[in-house]
Amino acid sequence: MSNTIFDYVVVGGGSSGCVLANRLSEDPNHSVCLIEAGPSDKSPWIHLPIGYAKTMWDPKVNWKFQTEPDPGMNDRQIYWPRGKTLGGSSSINGLIFIRGQKEDYDGWRDLGNPGWGWDDVLPYFKKAEGNDRLGEPLHSQTGPLKASSIPKKHALVEAFKKAANALGVPNTDDFNNLTQEGVGYFQLSTHKGFRCSAAVAYLKPAKHRSNLTILTNSQASKVIFENKKAVGVEYIQQGIKKTVYANKEVILSAGSIQSPQILQLSGVGPANLLQEFNIPVIQDLPGVGENLQDHLQFRLIYELNQPISTNDQLSSWFGKLKMGLDWLLFRGGPLSIGINQGGLFTRVMKDSKTPDIQFHMATLSAEMAGGKVHPFSGFTMSVCQLRPESRGYVRIQSTDPLRPPKMFANYLATQYDRDTSVAAVNFARKIAQTEPLRSLITREVKPNNPKSDAEILEFCRNNGATIFHPTGTCKMGPNNDPMAVLDSSLRVRGVQGLRVVDCSAMPTVPSGNTNWPAVMLAERAADLILGKVINQ
Repeated sequence: MSNTIFDYVVVGGGSSGCVLANRLSEDPNHSVCLIEAGPSDKSPWIHLPIGYAKTMWDPKVNWKFQTEPDPGMNDRQIYWPRGKTLGGSSSINGLIFIRGQKEDYDGWRDLGNPGWGWDDVLPYFKKAEGNDRLGEPLHSQTGPLKASSIPKKHALVEAFKKAANALGVPNTDDFNNLTQEGVGYFQLSTHKGFRCSAAVAYLKPAKHRSNLTILTNSQASKVIFENKKAVGVEYIQQGIKKTVYANKEVILSAGSIQSPQILQLSGVGPANLLQEFNIPVIQDLPGVGENLQDHLQFRLIYELNQPISTNDQLSSWFGKLKMGLDWLLFRGGPLSIGINQGGLFTRVMKDSKTPDIQFHMATLSAEMAGGKVHPFSGFTMSVCQLRPESRGYVRIQSTDPLRPPKMFANYLATQYDRDTSVAAVNFARKIAQTEPLRSLITREVKPNNPKSDAEILEFCRNNGATIFHPTGTCKMGPNNDPMAVLDSSLRVRGVQGLRVVDCSAMPTVPSGNTNWPAVMLAERAADLILGKVINQ
């Protein structure tokens, strides 16, 4: 029985789960079991930064979810890739090191979540961070998760920067400063030419510990309760149901889609939904699966009059050979960087005190993220609204744990979101029409010269796509919030021995990419679980 009983059982070997597996097993007196539905992270495409063009579509390491048809997107279903391997989405994402804004976390605190303000979370961001260039007081160079600078300037990004400067956006060499506004090069979660996923940073150094058991290809199906205490997890491995037990806690880190799904399948969630599927109600929590938020991106594509894009390198054997040699000999070049090099944060709405939109500037173009590059010289400006008002949901549609839940994003549901999106696309087009970028452009491929804001909104509805940041579906909040699923220590309300530690716990989506916030959340959660920090 000893191999089925642990102190802590962590469900989900993604960004948050890898951190927890490491930190909870640092003390040899604690036994930890990590359950991951996908395989080990052995695919070479995971570790090569540009490889996410492959993993974006690979069902072996990607859940390949689809949303419900969305009225705000002219009833389109949106493809939602999510990592299904050790490292989770940090093994297949775009690698970008962004924390979000100081104001995001102060906002969490002010919503009734003590201990989650900027001053509280900064030490945990720094605990994670191993930066190649930036140091105190806002950064660290000693943490396990590496943040690396892009070593060479690119002519396209330089033109993008100068055009943005001409429109009043200042240069920045650190998007994770106290002021996020600016244009510059992203730092990436890479190290010496390889991806630095949460599995590489946290799990690899810990995996040989005798008190850590890692189960791969094992999909959690439900939490097991005795009365209202979580005591274990049922999972499916090679078609066989198995069980592990937790002496201390069960921790769900399965992500914003599957953590609420597992809770609902376990009898924790909206009572009317559970009763619809004849699931015995352990705890009626109407917020489980609600409050879904995501960043919706609009990809503007331009054809260039000079062969300076990654498209050109990929279109010839010589270009591909040079890219390969750059990486093999120097761990440099496009293969070591990924796709998005340039970034920009700014404000387009009059009432915004901090940046409300983000750009990802890619030196290549394709019909969709991770798609085959165009035959012409091209680049992509992707722009998204940082703090959408629209809210969707995740709800089971079956008692079968292997069947994905319904994901309804509810994009562009509010007038403010529609107005911000149109303003964001207008600003992107303005950058393209500003020198020196303008002189490099032959034509606008997308959105293909719309004449009005109404046409731009229609472009957004017909072409908008996720930028892979679903959050909020098990949000933390105060006692007087009936939709709060977790308290500020990330404990599930109304039951014992159960926490949720992943992006679903976030009450609002951070202003930027969500991978580093997911790591920070787990770093702080580990201290909460081990009693090293007490929320005031």
